[in-house]
Amino acid sequence: MEAEGRALRRATLRTGLGLICLLVAALLLLVGIGFALWACYQWFALSMGTIAAAAVIGLFMMVLAGGLAWTAIRINR
Repeated sequence: MEAEGRALRRATLRTGLGLICLLVAALLLLVGIGFALWACYQWFALSMGTIAAAAVIGLFMMVLAGGLAWTAIRINR
């Protein structure tokens, strides 16, 4: 019984640490994507103005989100 309890505790700890690492990685990914989008916006704003740059980046993000949603729907059929 004690050995099983120790194994369960170890597995739970390993799973928890793995989830924490995954959450931190996801947060860092979101921050990285945010900075990349901001950089693209700044780059486009130099050549086409702020409103057009925001429209281009927004349209790109909507197309990307639609593609990801379509892929998720296709995978889950």
